[in-house]
Amino acid sequence: MLDSITIEPTGEAQACVIWLHGLGDSGAGFAPIVPELKLPKQHGIRFIFPHAPIRAVTVNQGQTMRAWYDIKTMDLNNRADETGVLESMVLVSELIEQQVAQGIKPENIVIAGFSQGGVIALHLACRSQHHFAGVMALSSYMCKPEKLGKEKTSTNQDTPFLMHHGEFDEVVPLQAAKQAKQTLSEHGFSVKWQTYRMGHSLCAQQLADISYWLRQRLGSAI
Repeated sequence: MLDSITIEPTGEAQACVIWLHGLGDSGAGFAPIVPELKLPKQHGIRFIFPHAPIRAVTVNQGQTMRAWYDIKTMDLNNRADETGVLESMVLVSELIEQQVAQGIKPENIVIAGFSQGGVIALHLACRSQHHFAGVMALSSYMCKPEKLGKEKTSTNQDTPFLMHHGEFDEVVPLQAAKQAKQTLSEHGFSVKWQTYRMGHSLCAQQLADISYWLRQRLGSAI
């Protein structure tokens, strides 16, 4: 099971947001975002920020760091190492099953991710047998989009997907995210798309928009 930072609500948890960080970061990088979302004080949402496994990353001269998968080339068509993506998908799926076993219904779970984490969120949600409350991919792209048609399940085709991206993203080109959005839409997934005047990061307006979206998706727990 992945090590994680878990932030419990003041009362009983009725919903869960599993938020996956980007390359070289950890769950601690996004945990401070919870109060910034300014959710109602008595919300019933458990936030889980898992730490990716430590592995060597080829494009970073083989240095070891937390990464959901190796990056062997900066070529966007092959940037996400599929083997690592699938391994991490299994690990996150185990985390989901743990939440289900603790009484959180899949339809009250949001899968979210930034950059690499967003790649995992998209890959998992499109292939899952669980119907989620929502899927959020921030500053991200897709692994093997050409395989989606054969590998997708229909379970989350009516699940709201939220994709945000910076117009000046210097790490993941805006076009890569647009291509991912187009691929998802072509395969019947429902995607809400928004760009912001920022780089490979988050901004205040975006946090407000995420908060509003979470209230819509997990309203019964708020």
